Amino acid sequence: MSAASYPRAVAPRATFSRRVLAVSLAAALTGGACMPAFAQAQAAKAPATASVDIPYEEFTLPNGLRVIVHTDRKAPIVAVNLWYHVGSKDEPAGRSGFAHLFEHLMFNGSENHPGEYFEPFEMVGATDMNGTTNTDRTNYFQNVPTTALDMAMWMESDRMGHLLGAIDQKLLDEQRGVVQNEKRQGENQPYGQVWEKLNRALYPKGHPYHHSVIGSMNDLNAASLEDVKNWFRTWYGPNNAVLVLAGDIDVATAKEKAMKYFGHIPASPTMAQPKVDVARRPQPTREVMQDKVPQTRVYRAWNVAPTGTVDIDRLQLLAQVLGGSKSSRLDARLVHRDKLVDNVSAGAYASQLGSNFMIMAEVKQGVDPKKVEAIIDEELRKLLAEGPTAAELEQAKTVVRAGFIRGIERIGGFGGKADVLAECEVFTGDAGCFRESLQTVANATPKQLAQAGKQWLTGNGSHTLVVEPGERTPLAEEPAATPAPLTLPPVDKKYTTTASTVDRSKGVPVPNEYPQLKFPDLQRATLDNGVKVILAERHDVPVVQFNLLVDGGYKADTLANGGGNKLGTSSFAMSMLDEGAGEYDALGFANRAEALGASLGAGVSLDGGTAYLSALKEKLDPSLDLFATMLREPRFDANEIDRVKASWIAGIKQEKARPNTAALRVLPPLLYGEGHAYAIPFTGSGTEASIASLTRDDLLGYHRTWMRPDNATIVVVGDTTLGEIVPLLNKHLGDWKGEGASTPKVDVANVALPAKPRVFLIDQPGAVQANIFAGHLMPPTTDKNATKLDIANEVIGGSFTARLNMNLRENKHWSYGARTSLSNALGQRPWLAVAPVQIDKTAESIAEIQREVSEYATGKAPPSEAEIKKIQANEVRSLPGAYETASAIAGTIVGNVRYNRPDDYVVQRVNEIQSLTPAQVAEAAKAIDPNALTWVVVGDLKQIEQPVRKLNLGEVQVLDADGKPAARGAAPANGAPAAGKSDAKPKADKPTTGK
Repeated sequence: MSAASYPRAVAPRATFSRRVLAVSLAAALTGGACMPAFAQAQAAKAPATASVDIPYEEFTLPNGLRVIVHTDRKAPIVAVNLWYHVGSKDEPAGRSGFAHLFEHLMFNGSENHPGEYFEPFEMVGATDMNGTTNTDRTNYFQNVPTTALDMAMWMESDRMGHLLGAIDQKLLDEQRGVVQNEKRQGENQPYGQVWEKLNRALYPKGHPYHHSVIGSMNDLNAASLEDVKNWFRTWYGPNNAVLVLAGDIDVATAKEKAMKYFGHIPASPTMAQPKVDVARRPQPTREVMQDKVPQTRVYRAWNVAPTGTVDIDRLQLLAQVLGGSKSSRLDARLVHRDKLVDNVSAGAYASQLGSNFMIMAEVKQGVDPKKVEAIIDEELRKLLAEGPTAAELEQAKTVVRAGFIRGIERIGGFGGKADVLAECEVFTGDAGCFRESLQTVANATPKQLAQAGKQWLTGNGSHTLVVEPGERTPLAEEPAATPAPLTLPPVDKKYTTTASTVDRSKGVPVPNEYPQLKFPDLQRATLDNGVKVILAERHDVPVVQFNLLVDGGYKADTLANGGGNKLGTSSFAMSMLDEGAGEYDALGFANRAEALGASLGAGVSLDGGTAYLSALKEKLDPSLDLFATMLREPRFDANEIDRVKASWIAGIKQEKARPNTAALRVLPPLLYGEGHAYAIPFTGSGTEASIASLTRDDLLGYHRTWMRPDNATIVVVGDTTLGEIVPLLNKHLGDWKGEGASTPKVDVANVALPAKPRVFLIDQPGAVQANIFAGHLMPPTTDKNATKLDIANEVIGGSFTARLNMNLRENKHWSYGARTSLSNALGQRPWLAVAPVQIDKTAESIAEIQREVSEYATGKAPPSEAEIKKIQANEVRSLPGAYETASAIAGTIVGNVRYNRPDDYVVQRVNEIQSLTPAQVAEAAKAIDPNALTWVVVGDLKQIEQPVRKLNLGEVQVLDADGKPAARGAAPANGAPAAGKSDAKPKADKPTTGK
């Protein structure tokens, strides 16, 4: 499903103070076309706000609504971002989960717009649309074409001022069921009980942070219709909200629209915020728990200074030095030197009433966790006693400034500029508070960081939670309490309203025209060695992105001269490129990258490899030098290979244990057949045996065969020109030559569909959900009918309002979300339907998926004209917003190169989509064969096996996590997060629940 429209289950908390902050993390997570963002150098040598400011103006309506306006004309879109100052901290005893439940309710229609909130936004091409709840606030956001601003303002104001009449018992029951499945989905993951445990341990009963954001099943079940309506009356008034309008808008327009749509809404009572209560802990505590996980994790957390303070900014810098990057102290000691952990991280997570400083370590199998804990203590003591070195502090500052620069390219969505302004205003009353935070970071000294660390991390007891492999014990929910009666105070008389000029009986105002797509002109050149260069200029932020495309990919693992038939070779070899190159060992390379503010690395997909660089304009030349060194001179040091290999194998065990990745490992060989070039785990990570067998010669062979300039293309997007960049690329790469024979061709054979459905079950004892996968192979991405098939997929499961999700989530509330997808591939590509469902509805959900797919594909329930018009509208009208960022532009160009598309492919595709008829889409849908589906279901066999067998879909087989026939009593799939090596540091992010 489109990330722009499909709700996410979790929105991570910012690593850096919520004032710098959301954008720093968003850049680190989304970073560009497959690039995580780390650093930028020399942060303190220029004023922090000199090149990274977010200019804004603000005003307040008579009813108390605060409006903040930021103008950014780079794309014809406006971010509409509305924050309410209410979260789970405001829930009384006995009503946990209300804030998040209400967020769900607000997506299900208002008095003047009954039905799904997403529907009109899909028609106008909205992007980055969602809502989330955390401990301290609830937010709603969408990026819309400029001409659809009236529609967005009407919709947001209708659910703020005209909601209660649309909420009835049926809607409450429906969304309560969805939320409970969201809760089950989180708990069904390995380490899924951790945050509930930590909340209870870190904060005493009665503290607003003691309970989880999603709440307890008991409290959700106890919620009455009147309870829910009183919650709305209490918190959802304009005087408790901040509206940010960012993008293609000016203050005059913002004032006119805000007054027109929101001015008539009366204020709500002014509710007191809970007092700041850090809940400093008098002494350390420790707890050990068992879970179905493949390795031990150690969490250590302190309660520290709240958001909006100098100390939280300094603690975040301290955490960066301690464990925030690949070259941090804990990484250097525990990962590289002593090799006791597979991953370690540190961060300070800012919240309104008090924050958390946290260290998380994934302990290698066979290592005593107490040894790891002792070293964490030792390294922390050293850092607090001596403070960071000047170089360490400079690199930590670099991470903040570089992340901020990359992040503010985006106007809205998770962590965009609108988020930063809203967050500052809500929590500090100053929308520009990020400037102070950036300045605090820029001016920080080693002594200040050490002082902040001593104040909060000594004499303030930590809590250690050790999660060991074993049997999971369900967490007992705390007894439901009876809430105290609520008497609302009177509304402050200073708030007034203006007469409405909007006739809401006419329904949602729909624009008559829309901005046209303006994809940037592509410029081309050829380097001295024949490497092709494609440039798209973007000058809105001082960053340049590079993607070097080569052949190879997962499919090369099956070639003796490419991967030695060792699955995972391609992923492993490419991931090792930044583990030391040229004169730099692994730590030296990481330090050099951070000193330059460069983010670089490499990865692979089914059909090829990509090496990437994100460089700050001011450090373009030396960053390209490091990039070229990585490409041409990877060291493949034996000790680094052994270290990464051990962590990689641990990651595979994690994959095999996690329900989704367990299925995605087993499914491809079932679809393609053993020995096929694509019959590999879709994670690309290989198997424990294949990775263990890799040698340095294997990696050198892969690099020599596939990472070479022959037929390579470099895609450049950003703040540069062809005249500037070609000489620099020639300087560093122009004399690069391939060695030996040219790149071989990989045979990707066609595979016949199975003659009848097949069903495979993987045991996950004790699971509270089942993860259902069903799919078969489709023609390649390059097929002439690929676009028609894409649209056919949209109808059945490609968006939030598609058939499967509306059935299993919204109508039956058996799932938090169901979807279908088509992966890209040069060979046959997989079509998959995916649905995590509550365990007692597994067979019923499979039956519904089978029915929906069968009726659709056979023409019994063909696509309607309304469905096609909605998809056409969304596909076409969303494009101006979809190409807001350089990474989005780069991604499209990379796809054009990989699949041999013309430069104007986007325009050609738009024209084709606009001309499609329901009959053409119905014909394309016939490619989905409901009688050839391969089903993989991960769940508790004791609960699902017999009901699934009774469906008589096809032969049922039980497999183990390796895809082999399972003997009864064989090791099941239990476990944890995804596999392989990642450039992004693992984070212990607090959960934030989404729509």
